[in-house]
Amino acid sequence: MPLHAVQGESGAMELNPFSHEFHEDPYPTYRWLRDHAPVYRHADGWYALSRYDDVLWASQQPRLFSSAEGTTLEKVDAALMPPMIIFMDPPMHDRQRKLVSRAFTPRAISDLEPVIRALANRFLDDLGTGGGGDFIEEFSGRLPNNVIMELIGVPEADRDDLRHKMDATLDRLEEPPYIPEHAFQAMIDMHQYWAEQLPVKRANPDGKLLSRLLDVEVEGDDGEPTRLADDEVLGFVQLIGSAGTETVTKLLANAAVLFQRNPDQWQKVLDDPATIPGAVEEILRFWAPSQYQGRVLTDDVTLHGETIPTGARVLLLTGSANRDERAYPDPDRFDIERGEHVALGFGHGVHFCLGASLARLESRIAIEELARRFPDYRVDEAGVERVHMSNVHGFKRVPVTV
Repeated sequence: MPLHAVQGESGAMELNPFSHEFHEDPYPTYRWLRDHAPVYRHADGWYALSRYDDVLWASQQPRLFSSAEGTTLEKVDAALMPPMIIFMDPPMHDRQRKLVSRAFTPRAISDLEPVIRALANRFLDDLGTGGGGDFIEEFSGRLPNNVIMELIGVPEADRDDLRHKMDATLDRLEEPPYIPEHAFQAMIDMHQYWAEQLPVKRANPDGKLLSRLLDVEVEGDDGEPTRLADDEVLGFVQLIGSAGTETVTKLLANAAVLFQRNPDQWQKVLDDPATIPGAVEEILRFWAPSQYQGRVLTDDVTLHGETIPTGARVLLLTGSANRDERAYPDPDRFDIERGEHVALGFGHGVHFCLGASLARLESRIAIEELARRFPDYRVDEAGVERVHMSNVHGFKRVPVTV
């Protein structure tokens, strides 16, 4: 029995989101939870919901399942983090989301397609020059990072270093205190980088997102127009920069491995590129880059005969909900033609991912160009390595031959 799924004499199973074995394969644990403990209580006092209907319902109750105390199991010192909309509840959340959503209008996203395609081919050129390499370092990490940093207005020379720092902030240990020293240092370094950009953009506005956030006026609590405080701007760009890179980086690396392990599904992509949007949704469902979201209850909740008390921290296990046989037939089968469904891969409700449309566009273009350029790519499974992060799951290294 894996360490993350140790069963005692009572037959109970422990959910340990920080276990390396859990990161390798959380799905047997999820199945046990759905069947035997849909309202799971850990010995440390936190809870987890694992069934699709429960996770979907909880995601639609932002005031009851509050995000104000963070969205992970471990708590990060608030002094290290600027205010971010994912850590806000309505109505404060709604005001800030309305503002930042202006950068992600359908027109703004669709206008990025030629830019994304050019970047994808540039990075695939680099991957092909040596006959292969690390799929993440050469392609899946660079593509979304460069797209989102271009939107924000980050100089190209800074982007790779910033990407590696963003990765480092999410690294976690198997045992308390869970957050390693280098992760804390990366948080400090990132905050300092963004803070140093503010006077630069004020002196030299470039029309990019960071510059626009410094000038935009929003309605204050008194109804009068006001500008965003510097820490609010920092929260926006730090969140968008990290979220806009991590999800697609993990999704595309997952795609490379999944398609090798499921060659019949890759053949469908090669035969008909129109299957690619469905493939993106299935990758999100099958191996969700974000496996759970943390919430804190503002009132008692009773589900399946169990009462979760006010103030309890609750994990919404979207990675488990995505594999719930109560919602999906044959959920452990990777099927890019599965069809329409209410996906939870980008969250749901008021905290639905702002950049979901951009992520879908980037992923579709990346898979299109990979199929066109390197239909016979091969993953060296022996060299594949997973990340050990907070609620983010995926690969750290995927060596490929093209």
